[in-house]
Amino acid sequence: MAMSVAAKHAKGKAAKDKIFGANAAAVERAAEIGKENVTNATIGAILDEEENLVCLPTVEKVYRQLKTEEIVAYAPISGLPVYLETVLTAAFGESRPDAYLAAVATAGGTGGIHHALWNYLDAGDVALCSDWYWGAYKVLAADLGRGFVTYKMLDENNKFNLAALEEKVEEILAKQDNLLYLLNTPAHNPTGYSLSEEDMDGVLAILKKAAAKPGKNIVLFLDVAYIDYAGEKEEVRKIFKKLGGLPANLLTIIGYSMSKGFTMYGQRTGAMIGVSSDADVIQEFKDINQYTSRATWSNINRAAMRTLATIYTDEKLLADVCAERDYYYKMIKARADIFTSEAAECGLKMLPYVAGFFLSIPAKDPDAVCDKLHEENIFAVPLAAGVRVAVCAVPARKMKGMAAKIKAAMDFCGE
Repeated sequence: MAMSVAAKHAKGKAAKDKIFGANAAAVERAAEIGKENVTNATIGAILDEEENLVCLPTVEKVYRQLKTEEIVAYAPISGLPVYLETVLTAAFGESRPDAYLAAVATAGGTGGIHHALWNYLDAGDVALCSDWYWGAYKVLAADLGRGFVTYKMLDENNKFNLAALEEKVEEILAKQDNLLYLLNTPAHNPTGYSLSEEDMDGVLAILKKAAAKPGKNIVLFLDVAYIDYAGEKEEVRKIFKKLGGLPANLLTIIGYSMSKGFTMYGQRTGAMIGVSSDADVIQEFKDINQYTSRATWSNINRAAMRTLATIYTDEKLLADVCAERDYYYKMIKARADIFTSEAAECGLKMLPYVAGFFLSIPAKDPDAVCDKLHEENIFAVPLAAGVRVAVCAVPARKMKGMAAKIKAAMDFCGE
């Protein structure tokens, strides 16, 4: 047995991220045969049609014009005050909920998920999520001593599966007092699915019913990391209006990230935004999550926070950023349209795509399918329930014909 000096809870941990592994394989193949001959559909970041990493020009301009002290100085633990106010506008737009609101700065969207798992579940409790999910959710839960259970996201008609959700909610609350539900919409990672307004009404009805149970608390974590590439900016934000007037023991947390909307992936800046009908719940939200920030990373990237605040307090800068986002939203949508059209033509079954960086194909053995695709120099990400294709990263010319090649690989693997 290998020597170990780790604490019991840490023994055996090892991060074997399939996304980064698949990307590494694609990069290695490109070095051998040339980048133009390889389709790298693993990268969760926007690449342009020449496969260069995109940074929104106005965001870059604002960032580079910051004074040195705004780049190197510490920020307050909870975040710059102007950031904490302007991030509410960035997240909600014209659909600010009629509720008590507060933001706490986090290390990317991931930081908000970390804090929610730690502060709203007890050790041994489980978090709830759909069966199609971003893999880091489960890793975060495990590292914090929390369990992770899923429900079937879509029914036999590819509609959002409210019945399955309600069943799991009931099951969890029979065993624990707090429910934390991780819901990624709009432009869900990894499928590109978005809940309709009717779907959201159904979700909230289930959660309000659960909140009526004596001694139970409900936390809806709404992960909106991809909202700025989910459709018309105000239309996709209408769901937020539904979050006002909820029971005091039903807290909503919005997980907001600057990674995608500002193309500032490596700056690791985001916010968790509490929405509640109760002032005490929001004060507690600010207090406990600021405390956990101090105990985890202390404070986050001041320059990125200042960049958001500068843009969202200048109408011209904001208009320019919105136009740039819209350009890339349309570019990604055009790529997805090619794939979905060709998938329909060749009979490749895929999950319903609405918007976002990714689309997914269900598969019984995703690893085998992805390995077969390597023979065609196509690199995608094998997930638990299928294959993820990053339409944000694949130029239109390489998107053409990909669906048929995936269908052939699926057929070869007996899918």
